[in-house]
Amino acid sequence: MRTYGKALSVAAAVAALSATAMTVPASAATIKMERIYSETVSEWWGVQFTCPPNQVLTGRSHYGDENAKTTYHCSRILIDGEQVQVHAGDWTPAQRESRADYSAPDHQVVVGRWHEGDENGDTRYRTGAMYWRGQQVRLIDGDTSREYKESSHTWQAAPGKVMTGRVHYGDENGKTWYRFATVSFEG
Repeated sequence: MRTYGKALSVAAAVAALSATAMTVPASAATIKMERIYSETVSEWWGVQFTCPPNQVLTGRSHYGDENAKTTYHCSRILIDGEQVQVHAGDWTPAQRESRADYSAPDHQVVVGRWHEGDENGDTRYRTGAMYWRGQQVRLIDGDTSREYKESSHTWQAAPGKVMTGRVHYGDENGKTWYRFATVSFEG
């Protein structure tokens, strides 16, 4: 979904992404993920993007150089019909974007990203731990996406998966990879 600098309304994002709801069976519970929120931001000015409460990052799009906008896609997770609670943490220390390599701590998901400037600017991430009925939701089967050209791509996590990190080398013509894992709960 290309936005070319225009912000998606929440209604448009819900309409476009509601068809991507999926159900993933777990051993004793049914896990359902719904991609329900997208927001387009200008990173150059250092916007701190965080998914709405109790949502996690499941996609990102960027088209253009550092002056172009980035779109983030967020999902909520339901286990047996009840929404998972996401406890967001603090922002990570800054990394230089042109050689950024970030992985969330074990069993945590990325809920936000903060970038300012060009490839020499700083990038930070915000993670969250997920809980259902007081027990931590686990992430399994971590992997890395294929390579994307930063200035021309859209990445969406596959059904049942969430973003757990990102690697980027170079400027807007450099390469980007996403780390992701599968949501799992055994109560």
